[in-house]
Amino acid sequence: MTAFDVMERRIWDGQADAYARTAAWLCVHTVPALLDAAGVAAGTRMLDVGCGSGNVTAAALARGASVRAVDAEPGMVEATRRAAPGAEVRSGVLPQLPYADGEFDAVVANFVLNHVGRPLEALVEMRRVARPGSTIAVTVWQLPGAPGQALVGRAAQAAGLTRPDWLATVDEEHNFTRTPDGLAALLTAAGLGDVQADTHTWDHRADPEDWWAGPAAGIGTIGGWSRAPVRRAWRRPSASTTRCAANSSRTTAC
Repeated sequence: MTAFDVMERRIWDGQADAYARTAAWLCVHTVPALLDAAGVAAGTRMLDVGCGSGNVTAAALARGASVRAVDAEPGMVEATRRAAPGAEVRSGVLPQLPYADGEFDAVVANFVLNHVGRPLEALVEMRRVARPGSTIAVTVWQLPGAPGQALVGRAAQAAGLTRPDWLATVDEEHNFTRTPDGLAALLTAAGLGDVQADTHTWDHRADPEDWWAGPAAGIGTIGGWSRAPVRRAWRRPSASTTRCAANSSRTTAC
């Protein structure tokens, strides 16, 4: 694993419940578009890579799909099993999926490529387990982020938080530009054809307590910042600054 992968395992270790209460509600907005892009319907053999708390898996089951799911964090595996008892859920870490070549009609990954140190290798592995002519659909966070995404980072900096040394970044040779064109280029490099990439935008409304609960629990990179030394007190923002935040993602079918 790369240093970034090691960091990701550290950040998400034991965080399944905190994620389900907080960031999962932000990530669920893209699920219908993601499944539509992958053509998930009754009878589709689908794999949910990085299943998290099970929102994608449960939604695919509701469409009548036959679903398998995988996640690197054991707590997420258990959360998905509870949320989607009709799915087969396993532990697995990209870029090595515990499935045979060409096993699925559709492979989806909702905000997963952001969390791997070798995104291209991850996509190549997803392509391996997808049958010829099938569809792979993924979402990633854009950079620079929308105002809602940037809010937590700005607050962390204003509070005097410093980035700890163990918070790694994706190695330059493995990284990609987090734009539609950058994602499309990555998908093409993975050997996928008929690539389409666009922007999906939504309004996410959350109570301030809920909005800040994720970073406070250590969720994500900013959550890692919150464990670093603080030069001055962290102040919870007023409701007016966090009540409504717009965020953007990428939904891509290939």
